[in-house]
Amino acid sequence: MEPPPSSGVDLGAGFGVPPGTPEDQWASWYGPRHLPPVPPPGEPVVVVAAHPGDEVLGFGGSLAVLAAGGAEVHIVSVTDGEGAPPHSTLDASDEPARVRHRELLHALAKLGLSEVPVERLRIPDTRVDRHQGTVARAIAGLLREVEAARCVAPWVGDLHGDLEAAGRAAVDACRATGVPLWMYPVWMWHWARPEDPRVPWDLAAHLPLPPEATALKSLAIAEFVSQIRPSGNGAERAAILPPDEVAHHIRSFEVVFR
Repeated sequence: MEPPPSSGVDLGAGFGVPPGTPEDQWASWYGPRHLPPVPPPGEPVVVVAAHPGDEVLGFGGSLAVLAAGGAEVHIVSVTDGEGAPPHSTLDASDEPARVRHRELLHALAKLGLSEVPVERLRIPDTRVDRHQGTVARAIAGLLREVEAARCVAPWVGDLHGDLEAAGRAAVDACRATGVPLWMYPVWMWHWARPEDPRVPWDLAAHLPLPPEATALKSLAIAEFVSQIRPSGNGAERAAILPPDEVAHHIRSFEVVFR
């Protein structure tokens, strides 16, 4: 749940993110008209996030559905999201990590997952690609330990270095264990367009969400105050996830690549 560094698409310098595709364009396209539906994954399910909050943005509604059904869910936080924005008011070097983890726990509680295990790998923020093998081994170990029926991880084409590396690690882990993999996009909704040829729509499917799951996801996203509220005045202190970005993730469905 970080602003994406340049990875083939110029999304701005530092933590400023220029305007992307408006949500009303996606709403007019309405993904379920074009993508086949899939039911929630079988359990146990292991959900991987590059930073605390990625899993809520990309898969939070489905997590609420799983929680309501009493499913066994495990969360892997690859980094603690400690790369605080420039000009942050947080002073202690470890404070951003504590803040992000606390926000995640509160968000998971909103989704009905207050007791869900969260495995923190503590890989350095923005450096996941340098530790991809370590992350893959950790994910594979957890998949085997819990006898997972499904792994869900960030999409490898999302144009964010950490998310892509976490996704590649999950691909390696699932190949090693034979566990089926779904991948969720986060920043794709910012830089892509409906029917965008850079997106493998033939691999995409949508997970329908009941209204109560969408409502719980909205409440969960609101727990990430460090990401959705500005840290002060001026463009350099703007929210990492302004309302127009959050709008991409509060829908009646979620999308995964299979």
